[in-house]
Amino acid sequence: MDYQSAKAEVTQVNRYPRDMAGYGQTVPAADWPNGAKIAVQIVLNYEEGGENNILHGDAASEGFLSEITGAQPWPGQRHWNMETIYEYGSRSGFWRVHALLKDTPITVYGVATALARAPAQLKAMKDAGWEIASHGLKWVEHKDMPAEEERAQIREAIRLHTEVVGAPPRGWYTGRCSMNTVDLAAEEGDFAYIADSYADDLPYWMKAGGKDQLIVPYTMDCNDMRFAIQAGFTRGDDFEVMVRDAFDVLYAEGQAGAPKMLSIGLHCRLIGRPSRAAALKRVMDYMAGHDGVWFATRAQIADHWAATHPPVSGPRPSEMDRDSFVAAFGGVFEHSPWIAEGAHALELGSYSDSAAGVHNALARVFRSASDEQRLSVLTAHPDLAGKLAAAGRLTAESTAEQAGAGLDLLTDEERATFTQLNDAYTAKHGFPFIIAVKDNTKASILDAFQRRIDNDRATEFAEACRQVERIAELRLIDKLGA
Repeated sequence: MDYQSAKAEVTQVNRYPRDMAGYGQTVPAADWPNGAKIAVQIVLNYEEGGENNILHGDAASEGFLSEITGAQPWPGQRHWNMETIYEYGSRSGFWRVHALLKDTPITVYGVATALARAPAQLKAMKDAGWEIASHGLKWVEHKDMPAEEERAQIREAIRLHTEVVGAPPRGWYTGRCSMNTVDLAAEEGDFAYIADSYADDLPYWMKAGGKDQLIVPYTMDCNDMRFAIQAGFTRGDDFEVMVRDAFDVLYAEGQAGAPKMLSIGLHCRLIGRPSRAAALKRVMDYMAGHDGVWFATRAQIADHWAATHPPVSGPRPSEMDRDSFVAAFGGVFEHSPWIAEGAHALELGSYSDSAAGVHNALARVFRSASDEQRLSVLTAHPDLAGKLAAAGRLTAESTAEQAGAGLDLLTDEERATFTQLNDAYTAKHGFPFIIAVKDNTKASILDAFQRRIDNDRATEFAEACRQVERIAELRLIDKLGA
């Protein structure tokens, strides 16, 4: 299934395709090798000779990421200044960066046609042990490219990369991508990772191309491309401070027990200029001066993550059909499956695939219901330690909850007290006393009973609804984890 078909299917069942939740506060333990506090991943983009150029069969000259800020493509013409700026990257900039980083594990994003025109540089990359990932067939824009044309270019990029490098790429990054790119790359390549994302400081899994695809996100902030945009860097110091600040924050998080990944993006024609290379050397010396720093290729990070955090199997709430969703969550609000039915019809997404996410969807339906409908939920709840409990007719959830608070082990005197309070409360308010027993003890429940029984009905109705939502939240945490 291509992206557009998948998007149409998502829209039909009212599902939001973007992941706005991520790891949230439950960040997985990276467990970097040797207890490293941070993984530093440096990318060198090799694009020179693969950029837009009528010599390459393109309609116009290149206009992106050069010293000519705001440059525009020249339709049907070569652009001498632009060409020579890119040539600087291959002729001089590459070798300056290579001299600085040849002993550091880094990843090259290699445009296939550019690598084919750079045998000496390619040999130097391989001799240094650098990972050479694919940066597509050509360094061109893909947003308006028909999906099948982009698919063909991905296939050709993999073929040419394999022919030129001697092995197929294990990673993929288009950069100037379309909305189809990630799905197409996942379908066409057996990639350990795809890097067309800027969404996190850690790798993550997503469904793409009909399978679980590992994403190792890239960066646009700690990236020398900011020397070539209007609101970017002007001096080498700007780049150095940006990278050092990012390193310091992530290193501190690693010291606190939550190691992350720092991505740094470089381009031969930009950072390779002598006016900027000194800043790269300073920042490399700074990072290397810290203990517990793992300099790694993207492939190394991907392999580690796949082994340490494989994709989670099983249906996710946002992917369930209606019947499965109701079967799983129809009893969360006591004897009220209509709430789960309404929740399934909402715009759910990956942010719904957690206890908090499902609870939010269910609670929205409950809160938007009429007073009569909400009253039916309240009256569906059993009396605490009442006749249903004595007869063993509670739901499994209610049985476990009441037992957890010790309400299944009452003395005759305690049971009589609960019965008296239940009867008085229900007679006054028209619904049973409801409290999240998992948040309480037997003593605190009795105290709340006696404190709340004299409230007016409106106050108690609102409080009972809050307690119902809390009970649902605790049930979902039992089902899905916190």
